[in-house]
Amino acid sequence: MWNTVDHRLYWVDAFAPAIRRLDPATGQVKTFPMPADIGSFVFCRDGTLVGGMRTGFNRIDLARGTVVPLADPVARDPRLMLNDGKCDRRGRYWCGSVHSDFIGRQAELFRLDPDHTFHRMDGDFTVGNGIAFSPDDRRMYFSDTRSEVVWVYDLDIETGAISNRRQFISTADIEGRVDGATVDREGNYWAALIHGAAIACFSPAGKMIERIPVPAKQPTMVTFGGPDLDVMFVTSATKMLEPDERPLWPDAGKLVRIDGVGARGLPEPFFAG
Repeated sequence: MWNTVDHRLYWVDAFAPAIRRLDPATGQVKTFPMPADIGSFVFCRDGTLVGGMRTGFNRIDLARGTVVPLADPVARDPRLMLNDGKCDRRGRYWCGSVHSDFIGRQAELFRLDPDHTFHRMDGDFTVGNGIAFSPDDRRMYFSDTRSEVVWVYDLDIETGAISNRRQFISTADIEGRVDGATVDREGNYWAALIHGAAIACFSPAGKMIERIPVPAKQPTMVTFGGPDLDVMFVTSATKMLEPDERPLWPDAGKLVRIDGVGARGLPEPFFAG
């Protein structure tokens, strides 16, 4: 995610585990080791982060090197961890979970409020991913990656309630599945197609309107960055590549920059707690 205050790009290296930060002005990448696997994070106004980790929600101070527990909705099983997550525009942190062995439909959707209370919002998923909010704050998107479906909910932005879950898109008939995602200013949904070596743009009606190849089989997240939020950054993974695939994808695991996508993103909201 792009931080609009310090103008740097941050991303997770989930199983290193670490948070990495790119300063585009210098090209310097700084790595901040984490004490547990980390799936996502959100920014806070005081310069700290809140991360969704295998140990639940944690306050992360990169400057001091501290990680302090806030709440843990997945404490019942060490094989569960918090995964993809984003803030809505009232400063709540929405986060999906995942079971390390993908056993059963144990993934859930949680909401962490500014007072650090968490709420289970939905469940019966395989891998919680692809969280994004429409520009008008009336929709929330949520991908169940291994079930090959992206759901959309009606969102009440004032109360944080969601309702009327329905299918937004299915990836059953396309190459790749929706991992991380974001929206642009026109309300289009941009997604990393893991296993598909591409990112894709879907209209608010769920129609694919663009597919852009990337030099990694497993793109994992997309975000807009740069001063005008018109540069696409894409993270990618190596974890699921078979040994005979690795020579075919030398750029796997790298950060990819794409200019000229013809769209602009929205500033990422900050956590209010």
